[in-house]
Amino acid sequence: MSQPRSILAKLREGQDLTEFEMFAFAQGLADGSVSDAQAGAFAMAVCLKGLSVANRTHLTHGMLESGTVLGWSVDGPVIDKHSTGGVGDCVSLILAPALAACGAYVPMISGRGLGHTGGTLDKLAAISGLRVDCSIEDLQRIVGQVGCAIVSANADIAPADRRLYALRDITSTVPSVDLITASILSKKLAAGLDALVLDVKCGSGAFMETPEAALRLAQSLVDTAQMAGCKTTALVSDMNQPLARAAGNALEMMEVMEALCDPDFNSDLICLTVSLGGEVLAQGGLAADAEAGEAMLGDALRQGHAAEVFGRMVAAQGGATDFVTRWRDRLPAAPYSMDIFPQKTGYIAAIDTRALGEVVVHLGGGRLQVEDQIDKRVGLSDMQRIGDLADPRTPLMRVHARDPESATHMAAALVDAVTLSEAKPVKPALIHERIG
Repeated sequence: MSQPRSILAKLREGQDLTEFEMFAFAQGLADGSVSDAQAGAFAMAVCLKGLSVANRTHLTHGMLESGTVLGWSVDGPVIDKHSTGGVGDCVSLILAPALAACGAYVPMISGRGLGHTGGTLDKLAAISGLRVDCSIEDLQRIVGQVGCAIVSANADIAPADRRLYALRDITSTVPSVDLITASILSKKLAAGLDALVLDVKCGSGAFMETPEAALRLAQSLVDTAQMAGCKTTALVSDMNQPLARAAGNALEMMEVMEALCDPDFNSDLICLTVSLGGEVLAQGGLAADAEAGEAMLGDALRQGHAAEVFGRMVAAQGGATDFVTRWRDRLPAAPYSMDIFPQKTGYIAAIDTRALGEVVVHLGGGRLQVEDQIDKRVGLSDMQRIGDLADPRTPLMRVHARDPESATHMAAALVDAVTLSEAKPVKPALIHERIG
C-alpha cells in the first residue's frame, strides 16, 4: 500500500499520482490512517500545485468509493442537479418534483446554509414536521415511491470528503477548484446518478464572482464528472442579484409554492429552473434535446403535476399531507415586517447581493457559528430587480424580523446594497455560458 508520505512528496514536486495512490489516500482519509497533518498537507499541495484532469477524477472517484454508493432498480433515469450557491436560489425545491413528474428519479442530497448563501435543507425545514435526515434505505424507498426526495448527506456517503472538507477551512484551501470539484462530485455521484446538471453561479452574490472563475469551475466539474462516467452539463448563471424576489427560509418556501401552484407564475426563478431541467432531461434520455426537455418541465409546472409530486414528497418525509393546499397557513411568518425605501429616484443599476445575504444571516436566517439555530421566519421579500425604477415612495424590498429593532438596525445596510442611476441599465443575462 502507498504511504501518505510518498504520496505527499510526489504532490509537492507536482508529479501525477497513480489511480491506486489517489484511491489509497482517499481511503486513508475515511478510515483515519491519514493524519490531520497529512490531510492538511495534501489539501495545501493540491491548492498550490493543482491536479491533472485524470488525477482530479481519481480523487473524486476515490472519495465517492470511500463510502456507500447507491444502487437503483427503477424504471427511469436517476438524475440530479447541483448549484454552487447564491442568494434567493431555491431552484432545487421546484426542479426535483418537476423532474419526477417527467418520469425521472431524483435522490437530491443537499446542504445547509453556508456563509451568505441559503441552504436548500434549511428552506425545506420551514415545513413543520418534515425530516431531511434519513437512512439510505428510506431515501431509496421514498425516491422509488414518489420520484424524488431532498435530504441531507448520510454519514456513509463519501466519508473521505467529510473529513477533508472539515480541514479545508482551517488550512485556507477552500478556493481550490480541484478540491471544490472533488468535494461536490464525490457526494453527488455516490448517489448512483445516470445524469447531472450543474448550476455554477457568477456575480456579486456568488462564491465565484468573476465570469472567468465561474467558467473554470464549471469546466472542471463537467470534465471530471464525464470522465467518471456521468453524463453532465453545466450552466453558468447570473448571481448579480437574488434569483428569487425573496431571501430567507420560509419566505423562499412561499415563493416556491407560488411557482408550483400558480400556472401563470413567471420569473427568472422559473426560467432558470426550466433551463436546468431541460438539460438534464435530455442527458437522462427522457427528452430528445434540451429544448424538448424545457417544454416537458413547463407542462409539468403549468398542469400542477410538479406541485402534486412535491406534496407527496413532503408527506413521505414527515410533513403534512395537505401542505400543498394549505401552505399559506402552514409556513411561519416573522412577527414584524418593514418596507425599505430609497432616498432618491433612479433605476436600480447594481445590487450587492452578498450584502443582502449577510443581512439575512444577521437577522437570524443563517448561521454565524456552526451551532447557531436558524430563525426560519426572517429575511427579505418583494425585492426589486436590476432595471426597475425606484423612488422614495416605492419600497426597494421588505424586511421581515423578530422585532422592530432588528429591522431598523439593518435598514441602512439594505439601502446601501442597492445602487441607483439616472440611466436605465441593461439587465444582466440570466445564463452566461453552457458547458458540456
